[in-house]
Amino acid sequence: MIPIIPVAAVAPAPTLAASSGLAAPPPLALYVHWPWCVKKCPYCDFNSHEGGGAIDAETEAAYLAALIADLEAALPRIWNRPVISVFIGGGTPSLMRAETVDALLAAVRMRLPLHPGAEITLEANPGTAEAAKFAAFRAAGVTRLSIGVQSFADAKLATLGRIHDSVEAQRAIEMGLRNFERVNLDLMYALPQQTLAQAEHDIATAISSGVSHISAYHLTLEPNTPFHHAPPPLPDDDLAADMQEMIEARLAAAGFGHYETSAFAKPAGDINSRCQHTLNYWSFGDYLGIGAGAHGKLSNHETIWREARHRNPRAYLAGAARGDFISTRQDIARADLPGEFMMNALRLNDGFPLGLFTERTGLPLAAIENAVLAARREGLLETVDGRMRPTAQGRRFLNQLLTGFLK
Repeated sequence: MIPIIPVAAVAPAPTLAASSGLAAPPPLALYVHWPWCVKKCPYCDFNSHEGGGAIDAETEAAYLAALIADLEAALPRIWNRPVISVFIGGGTPSLMRAETVDALLAAVRMRLPLHPGAEITLEANPGTAEAAKFAAFRAAGVTRLSIGVQSFADAKLATLGRIHDSVEAQRAIEMGLRNFERVNLDLMYALPQQTLAQAEHDIATAISSGVSHISAYHLTLEPNTPFHHAPPPLPDDDLAADMQEMIEARLAAAGFGHYETSAFAKPAGDINSRCQHTLNYWSFGDYLGIGAGAHGKLSNHETIWREARHRNPRAYLAGAARGDFISTRQDIARADLPGEFMMNALRLNDGFPLGLFTERTGLPLAAIENAVLAARREGLLETVDGRMRPTAQGRRFLNQLLTGFLK
């Protein structure tokens, strides 16, 4: 067997039972799902349901009660584990009343030991009705805002089915920065009939807004969406690649560090400027997901498993009345752990410390030796300063790199 790294660089691997086991559980995060939005966008495959703008106070209160009951039911599986971050996603969680967010976070604090300085993110859309509540969200304990701008071009926003325009987007960003030190903008590129100049205008506008974090996503046609069934005219692969390279170059020149496939944080190199919640995801940390359709990945000393809640809001609320929240639960087989870990960790441009593989999977590095050697021969993977990471070519052909670690 050819060693892939110096033996001294790796902590001794624990002895494993047949079911695989961990010396200690990894860090824990909490994800809370709000399943409603005003309008379902034609590209969106998230668990979101139209009508959120008309959710009455009674339904919102019932959903809050269900979330709290869901959290309480999960406590035996995460007992006394500190929570490093909370992410409230959707849907459009900024449609919630501010008092609902306040009550939700108070309930979390009463039941879980939140890590001092825990990052608490809330997703928002740029409609002025939601932006006016930003100060109240901050007062409730939200520390980070993520605004789904997608584009600053009104014609592109209309094509994407967004309900805001560029003026509302700018106003939401200004109000967000007034109330939060940390604001993220979600942008998309390779939009229908988008030119390189239009994509450059979007990223330049985002940079000039003053936010410290930008997530730039390539528009993809996901199954079971209107865009998938009736595809709009999209830029070809070469133009989309040019857009990606332009975005990376413009953000680097502006002082943003490209730390994850689609994520850029300023100042570059400062880990505290990055989204701690998603860093935990990609480092194969644990996360409890509560709310309709929420997914979680949890572990104990013996087992690592994934679980999901009832997807439809009505089914979730009905299940809550019975104390029945989980629709599926599946242990991750030992043979699948290497692929599961690498599918996450190689999204990080800096990769991962070599010892983290054993720490998070309970397996020795020898479990991925053959796939690592193959990826190195193809120029997709490298080990630098005790970290395994994708090369520049590996980042460009990430799907090809990840495929080598799947059984």
